[in-house]
Amino acid sequence: MKFIQDYWPMMALALWFGYKWWNARRVIALLPQLKTQGAILLDVRSEAEFASGNAPGTRNIPLNELGQHLGSIPKTSPVVVGCASGTRSGMAKLVLKKNGYQRVYNIGAWRNFMS
Repeated sequence: MKFIQDYWPMMALALWFGYKWWNARRVIALLPQLKTQGAILLDVRSEAEFASGNAPGTRNIPLNELGQHLGSIPKTSPVVVGCASGTRSGMAKLVLKKNGYQRVYNIGAWRNFMS
């Protein structure tokens, strides 16, 4: 019991990273199917990050501009979001879900689009 009391923050962090890794693998496996359904592949990194490297077929809308571009993202298509590590894309997923997008997937790092 003392171990849990002393190390719960590290255990929680390990569980969080484990979940992010598992979820990204799940979305990577779904990606071919999502593409056949007309998925929008959205990279929410900054313009400079996107210019330095990006996956073919992805569209760049920086996270801080996402709210201004919601009208250009169809709600009828699946949306797959990615960024540098999965954190900003996780926030983008929340923004999209809050605005009525039903099928939103966080692929984590943008390089996962190329898997």
